[in-house]
Amino acid sequence: MAKVKTRDGTELYVKDWGKGRPVVLIHGWPLSADSWDPIAMRLADNGYRAIAYDRRGFGRSDQPFAGYDYDTLADDLADVMQETGATSDATLIGFSMGGGEVARYMLRHDGKGIISAALLSSVVPYMLQTEDNPDGVPQKQLEAIAKSVEEDRAAFFATFFKQFYGVGLISHPVSSEAIQASWNVAMTASLKATLACAQSFGFTDFRPDLAAFNVPTLVLHGTSDTIVPPAIGRNAAQGIRQSQYVEYDGEPHGLFLTATDRLASDLLTFLSGSPTTATRELEGGTLA
Repeated sequence: MAKVKTRDGTELYVKDWGKGRPVVLIHGWPLSADSWDPIAMRLADNGYRAIAYDRRGFGRSDQPFAGYDYDTLADDLADVMQETGATSDATLIGFSMGGGEVARYMLRHDGKGIISAALLSSVVPYMLQTEDNPDGVPQKQLEAIAKSVEEDRAAFFATFFKQFYGVGLISHPVSSEAIQASWNVAMTASLKATLACAQSFGFTDFRPDLAAFNVPTLVLHGTSDTIVPPAIGRNAAQGIRQSQYVEYDGEPHGLFLTATDRLASDLLTFLSGSPTTATRELEGGTLA
């Protein structure tokens, strides 16, 4: 099944690998389902069914002019699950912006069919810095991202992906070719989708959604993430009752590429129902 048609007629490209209990993978901004390939292969090789899809406006999916709010994106997720038959005993794993679809699905669709969830480098519960959310990103910084994308997204993404993968003068956790590949994918997205999704993940408050998480949830973040501050991950774990929080010391935002082996191992351990490491109590959950 290469395409799924959503309730508003938008067609989404879907990759469906392996057999077994379904694990639905939701990608980050501004990438596609292909970013999950190294993890999806490990899942499929270990007896799981890995389902990943291109968000509307990105990759090989349709590029409508509307529908980039999280209510619609969560409905898209529900439609992918329905059309692929991943409607029971499923796990949702959201990376970065994709964590928002997980949270909104849990609230808007009552977590139907879900037995566990994971938020990786996720924007949940709230990216915007406010008086009651001091750990967030300042509004001026979020607005500067949108302005840069609108003015010259090709130049913006050339710099953005270095930060995304933690590349600096000394640190080179990924190759220049990997950065180029991510840039290539980002440039296939529509400008409308790229801007509208930046607005959605930057300014949507998911704090009310946290109470809808009624399943074991892994929250994982790199301590050197400069795209989504690690404190945001901690806040998610504190607000989710059955959560386990894991930090990867020194890792940047793009964990699926910079820490592939460890991430795959930790996800497989979590999916098996075991804690990823020894844990200690954290208000609202546990900290690994």
